Amino acid sequence: MTNEIDDVLLAVGPNDRDHVTTILDAALGVVVPTGASVTLLHVFPRSEYESLLEKIESGTGTLDPDELAARHEGINTPVARLEDAGIDYDIRGVIGDPDVEIVRMADDLDVDRIFIGGSSRSPTGKAVFGDHAQQVLLNASCPVTYVQRE
Repeated sequence: MTNEIDDVLLAVGPNDRDHVTTILDAALGVVVPTGASVTLLHVFPRSEYESLLEKIESGTGTLDPDELAARHEGINTPVARLEDAGIDYDIRGVIGDPDVEIVRMADDLDVDRIFIGGSSRSPTGKAVFGDHAQQVLLNASCPVTYVQRE
């Protein structure tokens, strides 16, 4: 096993809009010195995906999740920063449950690390409402860097 980091996954959720810069800063601290490439991932719950399609459907056919993710405003800030830094990146969108899809995409892409944000919740809050970041931390097959929202 090697400790090289070639590819990282940066999960950008709907609640990360104001927090994405902090997550990206953490990722850049690893990506810049290693020269790793970044996959920006947005997971659309089915209802959000269908709602967004209705709003922006251009009559030219259905947008796939990757195209929709590229248009998502939460992706704009990371894209601009990655381009400014000259870092290779890809944008992926998938439909499903975030905790499941983030881990699945990380495995499918064989990434070396996942960067994910989240909020602080009490243990009771996590038990009652669930916590996507916690599930990713528990189930990912690679290291996960968790960046807490302030």
